Amino acid sequence: MVATVVFDIGETLVRDDRYWGSWADWLNVPRHTMSALVGAVTALGMDNAEAIRILRPGIDLRAERQAREEAGRGEHLDETDLYPDVRQGLQALRDAGLRVCVAGNQTRRAGDLLRALSIPADIIVTSEEWGVAKPAPEFFEKVLRLADAPAHETVYVGDHPANDIIPAKAFGLRTCLIRRGPWGHLWGNDMTTLDAADWQIDSITQLPPLLAGSKRRDGSPSS
Repeated sequence: MVATVVFDIGETLVRDDRYWGSWADWLNVPRHTMSALVGAVTALGMDNAEAIRILRPGIDLRAERQAREEAGRGEHLDETDLYPDVRQGLQALRDAGLRVCVAGNQTRRAGDLLRALSIPADIIVTSEEWGVAKPAPEFFEKVLRLADAPAHETVYVGDHPANDIIPAKAFGLRTCLIRRGPWGHLWGNDMTTLDAADWQIDSITQLPPLLAGSKRRDGSPSS
């Protein structure tokens, strides 16, 4: 039985195109250069912020984000940044009687922007608001409190093996890998990742019937 589904944000609900494009513009480098570096650090299993640090060694990311905000070039999200299955998929989960939460490694500003879009979620929080980020166990401890359900009745959905699937499973949560974005595609067939995933999907709209059927990715009954 599943009572609550908690979603990651970047490349799970929200496309990162605008985010990385805006950083490329701010640092005055071609967007393709930034995109290629994000892909490179992804393949190496590094944090994606390393792409920025490679371009600007020693950069203070917090200060740089503030400078962007003050220059009117800070974070922005609108309806076009959402993956097209988000509203339908989240609403279907709520219609099925499940609690739907969103918790990811994002800034406070990103949380405000996402809440302003009024997506079908009971609550939306970010790592900066919590003061702890994935893959720290303390993040998933907060996820569990947010879920208001036992770990075995809570599903964490994300695209990133090292930040989402593996640490969530280690904390006792059920897990669902969504195959999109660089991480989801690159690591989507990795056996360590698949072993830690109870389900694997390509679209959020696939999730409601999977949970209603109470079946794991391999077809065995969930418990």
